[in-house]
Amino acid sequence: METKLDYSTASLNDIVFETRNKAYGAYFLRKIYNKHVTIATFIAIAIFILFISAPLIANLLGGDEEEVVLQEERVVELTEPPALENKPPPPPPPDLPPPPPPVVSTVKFTPPVIKKDEEVRKEEKIPDQKELEDVVISTATVEGNTKEEVLTVVEAPSEVGEVVEDKIFTFVEQQPSFPGGESELNKFIKKNLKYPPAALRNGLEGLVVVQFVVNREGEISDVQVVKKLGGGTDEEAMRVVKMMPKFAPAKQNGRPVSFRYTLPVRFGLQ
Repeated sequence: METKLDYSTASLNDIVFETRNKAYGAYFLRKIYNKHVTIATFIAIAIFILFISAPLIANLLGGDEEEVVLQEERVVELTEPPALENKPPPPPPPDLPPPPPPVVSTVKFTPPVIKKDEEVRKEEKIPDQKELEDVVISTATVEGNTKEEVLTVVEAPSEVGEVVEDKIFTFVEQQPSFPGGESELNKFIKKNLKYPPAALRNGLEGLVVVQFVVNREGEISDVQVVKKLGGGTDEEAMRVVKMMPKFAPAKQNGRPVSFRYTLPVRFGLQ
């Protein structure tokens, strides 16, 4: 008679395999599972301990001797440098004597003395006029060096003309100035400047920047607007600038030069 399973004391494997064959197969493997896990755990712990203690064991087995690596030291002996020879400096070359002056051809010519015919010698013959050309009269006849070249010294001109530059400067030692100064310039602009009707209708007000060149004579040229406002204000500012009299020119190094002048002209509604 088959015994009845007591569920209160039976294991999970007994309950699962209650109606199955327990002789072999899964039941046997599940039954020894815990045993295998326990054995594997102890093996893993042993391997881990062995791995950690391996360096310590190696030191204990190897002893305290350590291999000493000897480094070879090379000694380099430095010898004293050879003494420098104090040789005296070579003597300066001798001064060359100046070339001798050219020898001028001379012809002996002495005042004539009245003598008898037998007392007159051949070497006392009086030279004719052609022989006295291009020579110097002297007490003896000397053959000169007539082929030597004569150097002619040409004097340089004592005065150098003033160098005139056409460069237009933007930075100078002394800027150009309106006759009477800056206050007179402002009065001139205020007196001659007229508000354009188009700018009045549109309510335009602001600044117009005009540039022009003041040349070496103080004359105004190359008038142009670099900052525009519109409404006829640019043209009006240029018109007033072109009406200006001559400026005192700019100076650089004490001489007048051309200068690019920048003038702001303000238009404002009162």
